[in-house]
Amino acid sequence: MYKKAVLTAVIILVGLISLSFSNNSEQENSVKNNNHQDLFLGATKSFTLESPDFILIGKNTIAASSPAVIFSPQVLGALVGAYESEDIKKAIVEYEIETGDNLSSIAHKFDITLDTLLWANDLNKNSLIQSAQKLVVPPVSGVIHHIKAGETISELAQKYEGKTADIIAFNELSNEADIFIGDILIIPDGKMPKVAVQYAPSSVPLANSYFICPISAPCRITQGLHWYNAIDFSNGKCNDAIYAAAGGKVLKVKLTTSVSRWAFHGAGNHITILHPNGVVTMYGHISKALVSPGQQVSQGQVIALMGGEPGTPGAGMSTGCHVHFGVNGARNPFQ
Repeated sequence: MYKKAVLTAVIILVGLISLSFSNNSEQENSVKNNNHQDLFLGATKSFTLESPDFILIGKNTIAASSPAVIFSPQVLGALVGAYESEDIKKAIVEYEIETGDNLSSIAHKFDITLDTLLWANDLNKNSLIQSAQKLVVPPVSGVIHHIKAGETISELAQKYEGKTADIIAFNELSNEADIFIGDILIIPDGKMPKVAVQYAPSSVPLANSYFICPISAPCRITQGLHWYNAIDFSNGKCNDAIYAAAGGKVLKVKLTTSVSRWAFHGAGNHITILHPNGVVTMYGHISKALVSPGQQVSQGQVIALMGGEPGTPGAGMSTGCHVHFGVNGARNPFQ
């Protein structure tokens, strides 16, 4: 009886959601024109149906689009499968502050230390927060570190009072050498040194034309700026070409046959490119890589094919075809 009642409730819920879409002609047309709309994990208290914030057409035209539709985690669970709390603990998330929250209560909610939350957001115990503000929440107590040239795991372990073996295991590295400039590591149980250190990359000023859109026109943005300094792009089809946003050297190509949404901590199959100015770009949720580590690529060169289709190898944290374009070391020009 309980299972039957739950099933009935889900069917009714899906019916109500369908009805709400049918009453909104703009959203209905959007769905008809895009059979691969994506759901993404945004603020941890809610999920949204991915729709473009705006569309860039050429260089000077911006076309507005309809706002995202908000689902509660319970509704999303009925539609695409529940997100267990243990799953959330495997990845860095963005939390949208609710009325009544304070820094200590948020740290307690995610079972991390207050210092961990403060370090991740460059805050102190006296910092003021407000509703709707977003905070970065690490999956465990410790420190977030951005890899710079010449750094080693053993040095990081010593700096942050962590353990080399724990860093390797938590970040799913094959060995101590399996790190690259621009990588973002979690130092489990690490502590920020008392002497101030810069653990996030410095920002390199870039000309507006330095990066090009990593997909073909129209340059359709399906999710605005989110962790880490990333924008999602898609024209709605898997296996579309992904282009190098600027020339550089391919640092790593990470591929897996796993269909888990937690592959590579949610990023899925991905490529990173080191550019001559020290900035690193990351291309996540790819279906196929067309370049190899160490290869020099030019701006506009096809480097991969778009993935993200659920159930496919290396899709990662995605329910539709798109590329996660991250920038480490400079402002993301598409934000």
